[in-house]
Amino acid sequence: MHAEGLLVSGGELKIKEMEVQCYLFVLLGSTLFVDKSRDRIRPVINLFLKDHLQLTDYAWGAGALAYLYRQLGVAIRAGSKGLCGCLTLLQAWIYEYFPLFRPSQLPQSPDAPRASSWISPRLPGGDEARQRLARYQQLLDELSADDVTWTPYGRDGHTDIPRSLYTGPIRFSDIAEGYDPARCLRQFRYRQIIPRAMTVPHDQYRPASDSSYIVFWDPWVNQLWDNVAAHRLDLNFASRPCEHPSEIVEEYVDWFLIRSHPRITHPTDGVPQP
Repeated sequence: MHAEGLLVSGGELKIKEMEVQCYLFVLLGSTLFVDKSRDRIRPVINLFLKDHLQLTDYAWGAGALAYLYRQLGVAIRAGSKGLCGCLTLLQAWIYEYFPLFRPSQLPQSPDAPRASSWISPRLPGGDEARQRLARYQQLLDELSADDVTWTPYGRDGHTDIPRSLYTGPIRFSDIAEGYDPARCLRQFRYRQIIPRAMTVPHDQYRPASDSSYIVFWDPWVNQLWDNVAAHRLDLNFASRPCEHPSEIVEEYVDWFLIRSHPRITHPTDGVPQP
């Protein structure tokens, strides 16, 4: 009955538009914005698909990254099990920047998606999986600046994509997460400095019995993305080019150690590393 009404009001064109909308709804829900509901998809995605003429106006990459950031935040909570979001993006990022964890790669044309060139490794199980996990943890603890490919997309990639220097919250629907390229200036081949304080939400709610959380931002934050010129990191003002990625300001290590975990393996779990 519903389809008959569509044919009367809009004909075949209306049916085709709905088919495209349904296809994109399933595609985005099963790739960029994956959750843990298995065969269900967040209905909010459909709000962005009502007008197919506006599809190219949305920053899908930034939205997928914001959603992934939120899922990474949820995954580290004590009551959380598993990880969702666009894990293809996360895996491709790891392979590009950390050669120690790269699988085999197929030769591809420059126009092909970079992520599709990696050959997914076989997933071990049992004792083999635990041994591989322990090996990965050891490699991460021993990681040095020379073990990172800091500019996998070229030294001047940020000049080709100016929005990559945007600093401020990135959003998808009701999710907003902070984004600050100054936290890793070495990806632009600039000396690492102590970054300025990030824009933070004015309130947050993290229920103790739940593995999710809610963040509340001020309304003016929504306007930052639309004015990239005013909220873009000036590399030459913030720092200076470096010849080696290990170049950092003297105070940076102390600042970093206070805010991060320098080791994954606890000293009691193995041989302490210097």
